[in-house]
Amino acid sequence: MMERAKISNLYTLEETIAAPLFNGKTYPWEVLPVIKTGILDIIESLDKNDYEDRGDNVFIHKTAKVFPTATILGPAIIGARTEVRPGAFIRGNAIVGEDCVVGNSTELKNVILFNHVQVPHYNYVGDSILGHYSHMGAGSITSNVKSDKTLVVVKDGEEKIETGLKKFGAMLGDHVEVGCNSVLNPGTVIGRNTNIYPLSPVRGVIPADSIYKDKEHIVNKK
Repeated sequence: MMERAKISNLYTLEETIAAPLFNGKTYPWEVLPVIKTGILDIIESLDKNDYEDRGDNVFIHKTAKVFPTATILGPAIIGARTEVRPGAFIRGNAIVGEDCVVGNSTELKNVILFNHVQVPHYNYVGDSILGHYSHMGAGSITSNVKSDKTLVVVKDGEEKIETGLKKFGAMLGDHVEVGCNSVLNPGTVIGRNTNIYPLSPVRGVIPADSIYKDKEHIVNKK
């Protein structure tokens, strides 16, 4: 079993309204195919006194700040005190947690952002799950489809797991920092409390509590 990629080793489930979607699953990418139906179920349980119904299954907490030029397609849930800035494009199947920032020209699709996540500047995040307090630097993206269009395989050294998914971006654990203009290749899993250097092409499973300088230089935090 690929221990470092398990849900239990990556995420604090108390920090997302999407926690029920993870029930009975071992690896976080197993959640990707059920995000849409999961959102629809969660919408049924929302306190409608706290959330504004924008139509087309878009529910935005009344304390969230959404700028007029942002576009949000359903189904989507935007949490309390979250800011969706001008030009942001949320393409549907998105759960954005509390106290998050979705920035200028950032695009989201089929994602779960836990509470306190920041994707503030020119980010693309697709078919991905970002843990509590994770942050993507300006211009960093998740690449969610392989160039040869084959199914994504998660690799950790000699261990491999075939996901059966064509679209799979990145799984970021809690408190992950991704440096500016980095590309997280399909099937990337980054452990808790890890920092990724700017301009990094990242793939595979990156251990928790580490600093990723390049694929040959991954060091433990001191």
